Amino acid sequence: MAGLFAAGCSKVADSKAGSALLSAAEDWHRKAHRALANRQALAPEFTRADLSPTFRGNGSLTVDTPFYREQLASGFPDWRLEVTGLVATPLTFSLENIRRLPQRTQITRHDCVEGWSAIGEWTGPQLSLLLDAAGVLPEANFILFRCADTLHGHRYYESIDMVDAYHPQTIVAHMLNGEPLPEKNGAPLRMRVERQLGYKHPKYLTAIEAVATLDGIEGGKGGFWEDQYGYQWYAGM
Repeated sequence: MAGLFAAGCSKVADSKAGSALLSAAEDWHRKAHRALANRQALAPEFTRADLSPTFRGNGSLTVDTPFYREQLASGFPDWRLEVTGLVATPLTFSLENIRRLPQRTQITRHDCVEGWSAIGEWTGPQLSLLLDAAGVLPEANFILFRCADTLHGHRYYESIDMVDAYHPQTIVAHMLNGEPLPEKNGAPLRMRVERQLGYKHPKYLTAIEAVATLDGIEGGKGGFWEDQYGYQWYAGM
């Protein structure tokens, strides 16, 4: 349903009736997904024998700025990840800080709304560790991800709710298949939100922000593809 609406129904989505239909379908999808599966149920995990020969890049394949090129060449010594918004203690992490946190490694399948899939091994700390360290306030309902890349003239961003934010397989990944993230896959940091489609896994991560509402943030629909092309905000599988 998500792929059908995203790819083929732009004219319907532009109408008031179409927008209401899309919103109702998305709400039904989210509620059904959460009702049929335990909120903490894991996405399928695989073995290293199942790894795809290559893990393609998609969307942005780099960040076209002098700072990014300098950091890429030197191992990202000055890259920083901020945790801000509705938190008791805003934090800033270097890449080395991220590497020193307790790590989770998981081999999962990435499913793209375009129809392709790939299996990769991802390593990084659980997002919940960073959120708990910062002390997310009770009024926070969503976690917003801000990124360094620009796609189709717009800065990339995404968001998830607190259920997915605290899911054990939601990690801030800095490694793919035992190596530092490649440039095309989001170096140095990207999100893995394993129970959602690929566009919910933002790359080139610079900030994590706890917010009460998505209203007034960029286009107000919670993410780049949602704002620009009418993709569903909840892309659970």
